[in-house]
Amino acid sequence: MYEAFAVALVVFLTVGGQELLGFSMLGRPIVIGPLVGLLLGDVKTGLMIGASLETIFMGIVNIGGASAAEPGLASALAVAFAIMMHGGLGVALPLAIPLGIIGLQIKTLIYVAVVGPFASKFDSMAAKGNQKGIVRLHYGLWTLQWFLYSLIPFFAMLFGSEATQKVLKMIPNIIVHGLSVAGNVLPAVGMAMLMKILWDKNISTFYFLGFLLVAYLKLPLIAVAVMGTIIAILVAQRDYQLHNIGQKVTAKPATAQETGTTETKEEQENDDFFS
Repeated sequence: MYEAFAVALVVFLTVGGQELLGFSMLGRPIVIGPLVGLLLGDVKTGLMIGASLETIFMGIVNIGGASAAEPGLASALAVAFAIMMHGGLGVALPLAIPLGIIGLQIKTLIYVAVVGPFASKFDSMAAKGNQKGIVRLHYGLWTLQWFLYSLIPFFAMLFGSEATQKVLKMIPNIIVHGLSVAGNVLPAVGMAMLMKILWDKNISTFYFLGFLLVAYLKLPLIAVAVMGTIIAILVAQRDYQLHNIGQKVTAKPATAQETGTTETKEEQENDDFFS
């Protein structure tokens, strides 16, 4: 019972805490592994397996609709079962990957079923200016959502790794295949959602430039990121220069009136350009 409660508490505080505090990396395997190991009395195994699972899930960062797996739940259960069964990564790995895929779907389902129906309630409270009600409802839904999610590792630990593996094997292949297909499609959906929010025709040229560099020239992401940084610096310098020129143009007529000199607008622009 203690092991089940400890693992559930770690999932609640780390995975749920990451959702509450922002992109804090609390739900990563490298954090969860040592915590589970500490509570179960084997920090060394927890750290080793947590680091190994981090290398597996390192490229998985769920942002918006771009989601692939949930490494927090997978890492907590994999490390716990490995410690209790006195095994290593050979015990953890067969459990971690399917649990990560299934865990993400369950997390999304709980979010849609628990938090989603209250969206209109938040809107009505905001319209009435009920700030305290919004805060209470926000934290109440967060607590309920992650309490329900923490029941998964609680019952998984309570019934043991063999029962967990049997449940995973009972899932039909067509469902597992559907989840894998959905996982491959979701990154494109997430990118489309982000583009819908951020799209601006003034910066569309940079999007197509990046697509050309990656799709056709096969440049690595680091090279594209460096080029993006250089372009951002150049654009910022140009905007700063245009801002200074604009300030000089607006200040010039006032100076001319004070000194009694008269210049045409074209002469002022030429003076500012060559100054």
